[in-house]
Amino acid sequence: MPGAGPLGGMNDFAQSVRAAFTLIGQADAELLGIVALSVRVSLTASLVALLIGAPIGALLAITHFRGRQVIIVLTNALLGLPPVVVGLALYLLLSRSGPLGAAGLLFTPTAMVIAQTLLATPIVVALVHRPASLLWAEYGDLARIDGLSTLRSMALLLALGRTSLLTAFLAAFGRAIAEVGAIIVVGGNIRGFTRTMTTAIALETSKGDLPLALGLGLILLALSVAVSTLAFLLVGRVGEK
Repeated sequence: MPGAGPLGGMNDFAQSVRAAFTLIGQADAELLGIVALSVRVSLTASLVALLIGAPIGALLAITHFRGRQVIIVLTNALLGLPPVVVGLALYLLLSRSGPLGAAGLLFTPTAMVIAQTLLATPIVVALVHRPASLLWAEYGDLARIDGLSTLRSMALLLALGRTSLLTAFLAAFGRAIAEVGAIIVVGGNIRGFTRTMTTAIALETSKGDLPLALGLGLILLALSVAVSTLAFLLVGRVGEK
């Protein structure tokens, strides 16, 4: 039979890879639409996570209150939060019978942003808190002598730790762009509306449409490597200072 045996399998794989590069080279409309939605959703979620998580990380570095250590431990524990569980919890909240069902957010890009934000925020908090604690140990006494308020002290730490903020943002984006479990639950993987790179790869692979799946996979891999490399270089720069 055509394509039977190891040689036929290799030929099929080679053809799929060539077709994937063709889709990328020809700027296939469906592929570009999926990539654009993925990047837009993940960038939005990462920015929101940074806006929420960075102040929390700085606040935990400069204040001492009852339950602070519990929050720090819980934040680090949430780094391994299963995405499907987040998706399920959010689905129950946003479904018609849920408390937020009237908002009509289920199976929309907004629901996907919320899911990714929930997953990315603990990463931002953890990555901002650690360097902020070191900076506060160095500059905390000066801030107290100058009579800086809590808000101004937080602003000082965030300004001094600009590189750590960028690193936290990149880590959050890397987590968001590669996520599939939560967004497929709350987004529904609707073609042309909520289909992202990860959900499309899963679907197209199950359908046997390897060229599109491989094309998206190559783009996703390139993005992930670029983000990881940039974050690594930034961490290296911080370590040299």
